[in-house]
Amino acid sequence: MSKTFKNSPRVHKAINWNRQTNAFNHIFHEKNLEQMWTHTEYIPSKDRAVWERLPEAIQDVYKKVLGGLTLLDTKQATVGMPKIAEVVEDLHEKVVLSFMGMMETIHALSYSTIFTTLLSNSETDEVFEWVEENPYLQFKAEHITHYYENITDSKSLYLAMVASVFLESFLFYSGFFLPLWLSGGGLEGKSMMVASGEIINKIIADESIHGVYVGLLAQEEYKKLTPQEQEEVDYEVEALLKELMENEVKYTEDLYAPIGLDHEVKNYLIYNANKAMMNLGKTPIYEEKKINPIVENGLSTETKTHDFFSTKGGYILAKHKPLKDEDFEFVIDNEFD
Repeated sequence: MSKTFKNSPRVHKAINWNRQTNAFNHIFHEKNLEQMWTHTEYIPSKDRAVWERLPEAIQDVYKKVLGGLTLLDTKQATVGMPKIAEVVEDLHEKVVLSFMGMMETIHALSYSTIFTTLLSNSETDEVFEWVEENPYLQFKAEHITHYYENITDSKSLYLAMVASVFLESFLFYSGFFLPLWLSGGGLEGKSMMVASGEIINKIIADESIHGVYVGLLAQEEYKKLTPQEQEEVDYEVEALLKELMENEVKYTEDLYAPIGLDHEVKNYLIYNANKAMMNLGKTPIYEEKKINPIVENGLSTETKTHDFFSTKGGYILAKHKPLKDEDFEFVIDNEFD
């Protein structure tokens, strides 16, 4: 049966980075350190002149998607990662998850940096009021948080990890579409809001690692379940994804229909939902449709010159090599010396 988590007398251990339980914790710890950044390293004020020339309808969607992303990052930083980190037993996993939770706070701060640059305080307050009132955003936050707040055994821990992967690999991305589309030249063939888009690219690079890492943890947790429990969670995973997709489609129509991008965003939702399932080691359930090539290009870190040399804080800073698919190809060992 699924292991139940109980408080019991135990020996308190210090983390030993020279003696690790497997290789992939070390790999992901290093990847997180390589990509570490803060909101103060970017200058979205470069976008102010462009922002003032954008159609009002585009401005409205842009600020709302950032508000929605801020809500989800807040939940992931303050509830999701801490709750999962609290119950996993491996100390190295706790550290990696805690680091990722910290980066989620940086993401939320980054959106506020953009708001501070582009909007008045009253306009920003209106965005956050909209976040609290939007039923589709509240649905997302409530459903994901439910799994985080109800971890009692291995089965519920697995489902909390699934919820985390769905958030990191799927639910964020409807909010990323417009910034990627604008910075890639989707409006009038001109790259717009590029400085803010650079922040989004950094966030996407983080989320890609978070989704893969927690997906691997989930796959390991899945192996601990009985065949009956595995059958039960398989059903719930697919049902949850379909429920989230139905809500995400409504969220997309609510936001993007006024600017004529809802159909393209819906294709993008399917792409990312399938990616989330693959991060969990499962077969995708949706038939993919072609996604907007500008946005697809924005997802590829290999095409981003600022992953090599990025203008940060007014100076040029050499960066680490961009992430590639093979960076995530490794064997999970039982022991790591």
